[in-house]
Amino acid sequence: MTSTSLDVERIRKDFPIFSRELPDGRPLVYLDSGNSSQKPNLVIETMREHLALHYSNVGRAMHVLGAESTEAYEGARDKVAAFVGAARDEVVFTKNASEALNLVAYSFGNPANTDPRFTLGPGDEIVVTEMEHHSNIVPWQLLAQRTGATLKWFGVTDEGRLDLADGVITERTKIVSVAHQSNVLGTVNPVVELARRAHEAGALILLDASQSVPHHPVDVAALDADFVAFTGHKMVGPSGIGVLWARAELLDAMPPFLGGGEMIEAVWMDRSTYAPAPHKFEAGTPPIVEAIGLGAAVDYLTGVGLEAIEAHERELTRYALEALREVPRLRVIGPETLEARGGTVSFTMEGIHPHDVGQILDDQFGVAVRVGHHCARPLHLRFGIPATTRASFYLYNTTGEIDALVRGLHHVQKVFA
Repeated sequence: MTSTSLDVERIRKDFPIFSRELPDGRPLVYLDSGNSSQKPNLVIETMREHLALHYSNVGRAMHVLGAESTEAYEGARDKVAAFVGAARDEVVFTKNASEALNLVAYSFGNPANTDPRFTLGPGDEIVVTEMEHHSNIVPWQLLAQRTGATLKWFGVTDEGRLDLADGVITERTKIVSVAHQSNVLGTVNPVVELARRAHEAGALILLDASQSVPHHPVDVAALDADFVAFTGHKMVGPSGIGVLWARAELLDAMPPFLGGGEMIEAVWMDRSTYAPAPHKFEAGTPPIVEAIGLGAAVDYLTGVGLEAIEAHERELTRYALEALREVPRLRVIGPETLEARGGTVSFTMEGIHPHDVGQILDDQFGVAVRVGHHCARPLHLRFGIPATTRASFYLYNTTGEIDALVRGLHHVQKVFA
């Protein structure tokens, strides 16, 4: 299906979890895909079949099963590359987006990397934003501690947009690392503009695309990025598999992140030479079946159509923003219009802790939302709140499920009245 509208009821039949009932016969209303998405039969059965009939280690065994596993694993790389408009040798499999982000951070200020673009020391600058997931803050904090570089960041406006003040990116900036889409606010950041600023200053730019690649068409070349990280489990694929895309000449310049089997060309007792990218960054036995499952997820999303998914989520977000305005004393944290935002809506309820909201929604209405700071505590501190309740939508959600959320929130208000 590649039209701009989705047959959501048919799509839901592809996901076996929606056939189950919760305790007391309640239907599952899953509004937590920003945390982790559910999995279609295609992904589940592809992984099961490989484990049952084709499994072997990759790149090593000289037998039929080894060849089949290697072909499936590398075939998944081809699928992922095509999905984001990349060359296959620019796609590195990691265990998640966090590892992909750490891999890039490891290259900066590393004595093994003599490329001047990666040299980092006192006086040099690392730039992030106040809305980042911890995975895109902590690695840069650690890098600043190791090298003496300065960590800087763009602030966030009251409306949940980046404050693109001049002077944050300077001629001392070496790397800019920013979320393509916020996992709390739903904000889609102006990454092409940020890439332009970074490149004009001689810096490189990395995008955390974990919340965008599953939901919108993404072409790495069109974004003008140098690095892009994303993860499988948010895009109907399995956990344990992530992706780092980087321009080929940057991967060539970067030292290995982990050492071991499969990432080498030759080993002597006193030195080693390394395989070319991407295998230089895939030490040891990789997440074989998980990568194959990610390839199946790409097949599924491609079959549905990213344009159709984006349009469907846009309608769900419009509906949710309007419906939530009916709930007394509810405050949306983030953009309240559809401009440059995705299908994630976080909110607070006056006088009610998000943990209580989430528990009542789950226990009494079968509505699964995320509560807490969503691994973005600095953003919550900026808004002066400890936590939010977050509803996040995907291709299998319906407006009826948003109605269930709103009914549950009205009930929460009555409980705490």
